[in-house]
Amino acid sequence: MPPTLLFQTLVTVTVAFTLLSSLPQLVRSHYHYSPSSSTPSSYTEWRSARATYYAAAEPGDPVGGACGYGDLEKMGYGKATAALSTVLFEKGQICGACFQVRCVEDLRWCIPGTSIIVTATNFCAPNYGFEADGGGHCNFPNAHFVLPIEAFEKIAIWKASNMPIQYRRVKCRKEGGVRFAVNGAGIFLSVLISNVAGAGDIVAVKIKGSRTGWLPMGRNWGQNWHINADLKNQPLSFELTNGDGVTLASYSVAPKDWNYGQTFEGKQFDY
Repeated sequence: MPPTLLFQTLVTVTVAFTLLSSLPQLVRSHYHYSPSSSTPSSYTEWRSARATYYAAAEPGDPVGGACGYGDLEKMGYGKATAALSTVLFEKGQICGACFQVRCVEDLRWCIPGTSIIVTATNFCAPNYGFEADGGGHCNFPNAHFVLPIEAFEKIAIWKASNMPIQYRRVKCRKEGGVRFAVNGAGIFLSVLISNVAGAGDIVAVKIKGSRTGWLPMGRNWGQNWHINADLKNQPLSFELTNGDGVTLASYSVAPKDWNYGQTFEGKQFDY
């Protein structure tokens, strides 16, 4: 798929603040871990989809894609990423989840015995100017992955273009802890959550200052979460719940003198 066509389909998201990805000295934190009692069947079942590829000139677009991660190389995701169609993207909740993908049903183009693991970092918007079985690869109800060509070529020859694949959810493996990029102004606080192991996706977030209880944050878009609260001059703690229902609380992630534009590191989910 030519780059221009891909970028026309990738969602454009407007945000009030630019998320910074620079990492200052990381802060150690204490945590509480509650394991989930169930494992989704999607971790073991292979499902059918299709995949195309793009050759990107830059690793991130100006607004950081539909998940908000920005420069995927600097954020540690590299080329092992995917943009997902509507039926898979779940309005951004799936951001950060990991998938194993393999080429199937085409002995001419598939590279036998290979698979890749990619992280969901973007959205492939539908194009209803084309039929779902024509040029509208990401139209509902298609399950479709758009991969960087570097990832696509690990499972299939690039001439294959729109390939039948199989995919399944897998646990994410990440180096270091969960990262919290803090941005905003005044009492508006926006936090980008990235580098999440285990389920990879985050479904609920709470924040706590030294003078507050646990306050729920709302999903702004992708894995950007926000709250209107005056939390300046207070150390910040975070409680995360992932898609498996596992809750992880990291205390005093950001010190009392934190500032907007800084990134901090908390504890990590088991995987």
